[in-house]
Amino acid sequence: MLIKIFGSAVQGVEAITITIEVNVGQGTQFYLVGLPDNAVKESEYRIETVIKNIGYKMPRLRTIVNMAPADIRKVGAAYDLPIAVGILAASKQLTPVYDTTQFVIMGELSLDGTLRPIRGALPMALQAKKEGFKGIILPAQNAAEAAMVDGLEVYAVQHINEIISFLKGEEKLHPIPPIHYAPQQTFDLDFAEVKGQYFVKRGMEIAAAGGHNILMVGAPGVGKTMIAQRLPTILPPLTLQEALETTKIHSVVGKAGQVITTRPFRCPHHTISDVALVGGGSTPQPGEISLAQNGVLFLDELPEFKSTALEVLRQPMEERKVTISRINFTVDFPSSFMLVASMNPCPCGYFNHPLKHCCCPPGAVQKYLNKISGPLMDRIDLHIEVTPVPPSLMIEDDKLTEASAVIRERVIAARNIQAQRFKNERYVIFCNAQMNNKQLHLYCRLLPKARTLLDRAMKHLHLSARAYNRILKVSRTIADLAGVEEIDTAQIAEAIEFRKLDRESWGQYQC
Repeated sequence: MLIKIFGSAVQGVEAITITIEVNVGQGTQFYLVGLPDNAVKESEYRIETVIKNIGYKMPRLRTIVNMAPADIRKVGAAYDLPIAVGILAASKQLTPVYDTTQFVIMGELSLDGTLRPIRGALPMALQAKKEGFKGIILPAQNAAEAAMVDGLEVYAVQHINEIISFLKGEEKLHPIPPIHYAPQQTFDLDFAEVKGQYFVKRGMEIAAAGGHNILMVGAPGVGKTMIAQRLPTILPPLTLQEALETTKIHSVVGKAGQVITTRPFRCPHHTISDVALVGGGSTPQPGEISLAQNGVLFLDELPEFKSTALEVLRQPMEERKVTISRINFTVDFPSSFMLVASMNPCPCGYFNHPLKHCCCPPGAVQKYLNKISGPLMDRIDLHIEVTPVPPSLMIEDDKLTEASAVIRERVIAARNIQAQRFKNERYVIFCNAQMNNKQLHLYCRLLPKARTLLDRAMKHLHLSARAYNRILKVSRTIADLAGVEEIDTAQIAEAIEFRKLDRESWGQYQC
């Protein structure tokens, strides 16, 4: 008897519907075909044990399980459940009263029939809805993220017996209620805890308002990491579309389990490999830059990262996606993130310090900075020098320090201006940092005095054309925070001030 069960495979961050055809007929062998990997091939032993343990019999006839399309590699143990249900139905031990082709069924089986969580539940649910399936049956641990998809019945099950009883009509399964997205509004950290550092906090506000990349340079202990950790508290809340995008990526690597309601903050160690940072592997998986989608990627002690790892950031920062190519397929991982980096100014950490003397030999500062390539530095919009906080400000009254909620309101107001500006664009743009050259000329109109000031700065600081565009983007964000349409000298001057750590400028401070 031939039975069809539908499952799903994840390729990149998208799902592909898999048809699992089970035929039990004359013969004695068990065949599993359709390009399965070792984990899928081993399912025969798990499924046989489960079927016996729940009181059924593994058919001793010729059993063929075909997983189509056959040119897509099937990975993981999540196909245990649909194959087991197909074998029971094809051997006539299970006579479904429901049409099994209306459901997508996925789950990994323990030997006692308990279901284990799987990866990629959200993309599977989105694809099931797109293809018109009535519902999806998943392990209970994955139901919350799948329930974000409206118009699709999500059934949460904990044991294979629940599915068998449901298909037989002996017991009803009720779809779980749809989960209505609500972004998190409260945080454990707050900018009110940062004393002084007004210039740095202003830079963080501009970065958050425009989605700009930012680099902080300063001696050890001046608060670079502390400030970076509080950046998510002033970012706008995730929209539903952004939450779905972010949850999909975390679901693929098995780190979601539920809806992500806050912007990610990823902080990889400087020993991270190129593949772990950008993504890849024999079965391509998202890297840290994709896990930071719609959030923050914080690279602490930037020069300590391998140069090859830093250079792989260049294309994703520009194109906001990572393309992983293999012989048989190519996958794209989204990587629209804010890069926040910090570094010491020199190997000893005290170059240009107002109180402590730098003990590095001549040329060490430039050599240290050379670990960061010019093209990567150009792609960072704001360069900020972080100086020590005077002791008088360490006991500053909390009432005089702005809380994250206050700064966040200004950021949200600026983002709303940008949303209105870009609402008719062909491609989705969320913030000023994502503008291309055409949009720069259209939306970054300079007054004559502002253009003159920018031209002089370009010649004096020897800035590149990319740095020129970055200054325009930052000045556009500063103008949005001020609520003005045209960019004047005040906005250009402030944007230039945040480029003072460009490579050419650093040479002026050499000993």
